[in-house]
Amino acid sequence: MKKLLDKYAKLAVKKGVNLQKNQVLLVNSPIECIDFARAIAKVAYEEGAKEVIVHYGDQTLQRLKLENASIDTLKEVPNWIAESYNSYAREGCCVISISASDPDAYKGIPMDKISAYQKSRQIALKEYYEYSMANKIRWTVVSVPTEAWALKIFKDSTPEEAVEKLWNVIFKVVRLDKEDPIKAWDEHNSKIAEKLEFLNNNKFKKLHYTKSNGTNLTIELPEDHVWLGGSEKCNSGIEFNANMPTEEVFTLPKKNGVNGIVTSSKPLSYGGNLINDFSLTFKDGKVVDFSAKEGYESLKNLLESDEGARYLGEVALVPFDSPISNSNLIFYNTLFDENAACHLAFGKAYPTCIVNGDNLNQDELSQKGANNSIIHVDFMVGTNDLNIVGYTYDNKEIEVFKNGNWAF
Repeated sequence: MKKLLDKYAKLAVKKGVNLQKNQVLLVNSPIECIDFARAIAKVAYEEGAKEVIVHYGDQTLQRLKLENASIDTLKEVPNWIAESYNSYAREGCCVISISASDPDAYKGIPMDKISAYQKSRQIALKEYYEYSMANKIRWTVVSVPTEAWALKIFKDSTPEEAVEKLWNVIFKVVRLDKEDPIKAWDEHNSKIAEKLEFLNNNKFKKLHYTKSNGTNLTIELPEDHVWLGGSEKCNSGIEFNANMPTEEVFTLPKKNGVNGIVTSSKPLSYGGNLINDFSLTFKDGKVVDFSAKEGYESLKNLLESDEGARYLGEVALVPFDSPISNSNLIFYNTLFDENAACHLAFGKAYPTCIVNGDNLNQDELSQKGANNSIIHVDFMVGTNDLNIVGYTYDNKEIEVFKNGNWAF
């Protein structure tokens, strides 16, 4: 296992954030993933890191706080906590986040408490999140198994069996089973780049989504939109991979240009609770009606995060015939589930999806059609019968997706 962790850590440091000498590396890690966090730190120092700072999260302690603290207390984010993120972002750190939380960690906790805590933290760390979303710093999200997460996926297994099964899946989808994982990622990024070239060359005005479970959604795209995916470049031109694994290409919708109905295709884990079997109705970009068979209150609180939370900030295309989707598993983890299905995102748009967007202020981005919010939450809509038609500015119709997969 140590060899696997070391190999994975090297991939995250060198191909994920592409750490440069004398850079600070910030690591966000669940306490259960301490061995992987240490492996990352070791590789980072070997690669010449100036310093490695690790922020550990403990969902057990956090649940105790949510159960016992007042809402007023939950709204308080001490300046030193905010600055422990914001200040390093200002200094140009790299960030590796280990995504491996228990999807049911906060089940039963009143949603007003969870919402108060999340909202205040998002506001306090706004600078850190903005640096990340504008690619002013390089960042990546990776995962390793924890017992609670693995048992959620493999319910009929023992803890040891569940963790081993999840390791086997992760091992394959992040290409650690290849002799040279970094070379394998270069090849994968090249294939994604071919899709980006097609989408960016066609400059679609809008996309029309249809599928048998009721989805009938039209999404307009800003005139200056850009499709991204695979590897990206930060402001200084250094390449990195923000998600490992990744199968998506993505852009932003025009804030006021989304109309129709869309239904979810996978559960959404949000705030330690699951939202499942939900439907959203959009008018002029805004969610005007919604329903959910499970997690209605969680969805309601998400949409009430701020004014921008009821608008979309991302449109992402992922073929149904892809490694994560073909595993036939629901991961209850956005990093994996979003790379198994086409998805959309509530909230803030990536500035980098607008031409020269990383050099525009928020007012300028808004004028271009980009949504702004304190949240950015992906939810899955892709199925094996999803069809997407693109419409160009000269009214040409082009099939983009047919029966869940690329049509070109």
